[in-house]
Amino acid sequence: MSRYRGPRQKKIKRLGSLPGLTSKQPRVEKDPRNPSRAKKKSQYRIRLEEKQKLRFHYGLTERQLLKYVRIAGKAKGPTGQVLLQLLEMRLDNTLFRLGMASTIPQARQLVNHRHILVNNRIVDIPSYRCKPRDIISAREKEKSRALIQNYLDSSAKNQKALPDHLILNHRLSDDPRDLLKGSVKQIVDREGVGLKEIKELLVVEYYSRQI
Repeated sequence: MSRYRGPRQKKIKRLGSLPGLTSKQPRVEKDPRNPSRAKKKSQYRIRLEEKQKLRFHYGLTERQLLKYVRIAGKAKGPTGQVLLQLLEMRLDNTLFRLGMASTIPQARQLVNHRHILVNNRIVDIPSYRCKPRDIISAREKEKSRALIQNYLDSSAKNQKALPDHLILNHRLSDDPRDLLKGSVKQIVDREGVGLKEIKELLVVEYYSRQI
């Protein structure tokens, strides 16, 4: 199954807020005839929706998500927590959490178009796994720096909070070599995960027969 490129409002209406996919919030629609009416969901559907939240928020294909679940299952520690750490430490998500992109698809585009440096080297792989002490910055090209600055200004207006495992260093002068930079301080913990309402254990249960 390919990466989702359809209507985003449709997904957040069904799954709830997905800040990585879109900054928009789901519309609240009330049924005047039965305002308290709610369809009972099966256990399978509950697990499926949790999996879909994870997939659409981080912008993954079904195959990619399954691969991450299998890697997490072989690692030390709770599978669900390791899975979230693997997804959070992706380069595209790290750019998004730093405020260098408004959404994860925008961050992925910045990486694919070679606007981003990691430790002063161009990295054009959105799934690159960031590590503690990695330095993330824009290339010295004027276009690259202008794009990052615009996204950071937008994040400041929206009062987007910076997670504890990341550090953002703003430009100190007009010298073009003094780039806007972000750095990874440590591996993200459960409290620092961007998708707050996710129930990762249900995602692991959904894939239990495939890992």
